[in-house]
Amino acid sequence: MLLALPFRGTWRVRNSPARRVPSHGTHLFATTYAMDFIAVRDGRTAPTRDWRTLLATEPPDRFFAFGLPILAPAAGTVAAVHSGAPDHEARRSPLALAGYALTQASRAGGGAAAIAGNHVILAVEGGYVVLAHLRAGSVRVRVGDAVVAGQEVGLCGNSGNSTQPHLHLQAMDGLDPFAARGLPMEFRSYRVSGRPGIVDRGVPGESEIVEPG
Repeated sequence: MLLALPFRGTWRVRNSPARRVPSHGTHLFATTYAMDFIAVRDGRTAPTRDWRTLLATEPPDRFFAFGLPILAPAAGTVAAVHSGAPDHEARRSPLALAGYALTQASRAGGGAAAIAGNHVILAVEGGYVVLAHLRAGSVRVRVGDAVVAGQEVGLCGNSGNSTQPHLHLQAMDGLDPFAARGLPMEFRSYRVSGRPGIVDRGVPGESEIVEPG
């Protein structure tokens, strides 16, 4: 599936399928080729580091990604929306991350909504696209709405199974993530930090910093 990057500015790629498949270590919830994007400035995800960064949780609004517009990566129709999930405290501390990992199974047991948090699913040419972990109260669209590529659908948040504000993006061949299969994604017209020119079509690599071309 060929998509546009669903944001403005510079974002770091995590869990890229260019590194491994399944990209998130599992085929569950059609995440086989899913990708994560974290907004960065000068390579940093947040302007602040203090004792909470090392030992505790942090408010999500510390992070550059929190509240940034998330855009439709292709024209389509809104097929599903989940809203109302809270934004969690963020975790960079190894101690906070260790405790969070212990509750991973219980979140997975809560189903796709517990994992994805606030999210929008678009029916597009070739399948469905999920934009997940949106900010509480930020979803701008309703089921049945027609959207164009580049239209704002919500804001980046830290809802669902998320340790810091970021966008989770995946494509699948059906609306139900329990039954669907993940589909590979490619992106058109983007830049990679440190490289000249524009990538006409490709899959960003792990840890690359990308922005729309």
